[in-house]
Amino acid sequence: MNEILLLKKYSNRRLYDTEKSAYVTLDDVMQAIRRGRRVAVVDAKSGEDVTAFILTQIILEESRKKNSLLPVPLLHLIIQYGENILSEFFEKYLEQTIKNYLSYKGMADDQFRKWLHLGMDLSTLTKQSMASLPAFRPLLDRVHEPDPSTAENKKWRTRKKSKNEPKTTAL
Repeated sequence: MNEILLLKKYSNRRLYDTEKSAYVTLDDVMQAIRRGRRVAVVDAKSGEDVTAFILTQIILEESRKKNSLLPVPLLHLIIQYGENILSEFFEKYLEQTIKNYLSYKGMADDQFRKWLHLGMDLSTLTKQSMASLPAFRPLLDRVHEPDPSTAENKKWRTRKKSKNEPKTTAL
């Protein structure tokens, strides 16, 4: 599935999928690319590689549907400087910038999923810890004097203390 999908472009603007032996639309090509396929498009008559033209056409069709692709000032710069400066930028830097962004986004998403999983584990651990808390009640009673107004704490105040037990005071 990772092989390059070869398409032939005919003069009537139709694209022929050599793998399926069927004509496909630009939308079909876009969906194949989104699934991770690489495509190569050759002119059926001349054999010329027209992949960049077809991919650009797909991008333009998508931007037409959404009425935006690139900011207008950037489009002016692309037209003004054309092949000179911007082609080097697009070839060298833009691709790497997008790859870095996608890598960073993937790492951030993974970290967020780990935090969510850890949060779920912590809530389970908290329930287990709370279940074992009564065993530590005498120790906690020595550290903090409870509210004397509750019935349970009235029992606590009236229990007899041993000679070695220190007096507790409210914090």
